[in-house]
Amino acid sequence: MNLKRRSLGTLAAVAVLGLSGCGLKPSATEVPQVEPAAISHVQGSDGQKLTVGAKNFTEQLILGKIGVLTAQAAGFDVQDMTNIPGSQPARKVMLNGEVDMEWEYTGTAWLTYLNKPESINDPQQMWESVRKADEPNGLTWGKPSPLNNTYSFGVREDYAKKHNLKNISDIAKVPPKERTLCIEAEFNSRPDGLNGMLKKYGLERGSANGIPDENISIMDTGTVYTATAEGACNFGEIFTTDGRINSLNLTVLEDDQKYFPAYSAAPVFSTETLNKYPGLAAEYDKVAQRMNNDVLRELNYKVDVEGQEPSKVAYEWMVSEGLIKPQQ
Repeated sequence: MNLKRRSLGTLAAVAVLGLSGCGLKPSATEVPQVEPAAISHVQGSDGQKLTVGAKNFTEQLILGKIGVLTAQAAGFDVQDMTNIPGSQPARKVMLNGEVDMEWEYTGTAWLTYLNKPESINDPQQMWESVRKADEPNGLTWGKPSPLNNTYSFGVREDYAKKHNLKNISDIAKVPPKERTLCIEAEFNSRPDGLNGMLKKYGLERGSANGIPDENISIMDTGTVYTATAEGACNFGEIFTTDGRINSLNLTVLEDDQKYFPAYSAAPVFSTETLNKYPGLAAEYDKVAQRMNNDVLRELNYKVDVEGQEPSKVAYEWMVSEGLIKPQQ
């Protein structure tokens, strides 16, 4: 579930200690052997090891396998270290040089790793700020993808059509009694969550003419999606690339006032590794520019709803995009 990239607490701290104590473990799920297609052979890669990491939730596992396949097609002997238990451990192994490449979210780096107090909602500005701030840490950020896995609100498809709901600001179109919200506890309390969003959109919390308190239901993350689809509430907090959006026929409202932080996915490299193989960034950019929210919703759906393996989903998508081809 996408929430895992933001929930870092005590378990993550324990995981850091465990990871540094016993080292990384290779992924148990292998990807097929592939050859270059749109991805090109990187000069100097023959026989050279490249270690690819990823966190242990669905979207990251898919992105991690995409990273493994990209490096393999570029000519490297790839060590697959996807399925790292948490954001902080994944960051640690990048900083200490155990991993050469990971896909990371700009918002996670900016707000969590770099501890910046101010949020940035423009994806390009967020990426540029993170790239500059991470340079002294020995990390180089590749170009961001159009994929932006941030917060928004989902609405039942029929309800959205009935009221012509396309943007979060359109919540104000419906009568106050119908402005019912399903949200998770963290979103209710975090400074960049519900209260700030309501203020940004001119909807006063607790007001009969805004969002009455009785209209707000706090639920477990997984319950929010189902409750929204079944009509327990009209507006449910979602992550914009979650596969359940497709399976439950939810309409994603556009954050038209640009409130939520940008969480663009981008390839992050060890600067030392990239200096050895400068052509590597261009190959990952070919992949990054093909990824967007619609693509990841579909890929996440195949794993979370259909039960397919992330390695299979990543492989079939890359073949379909002409990025790689099966080894002959």
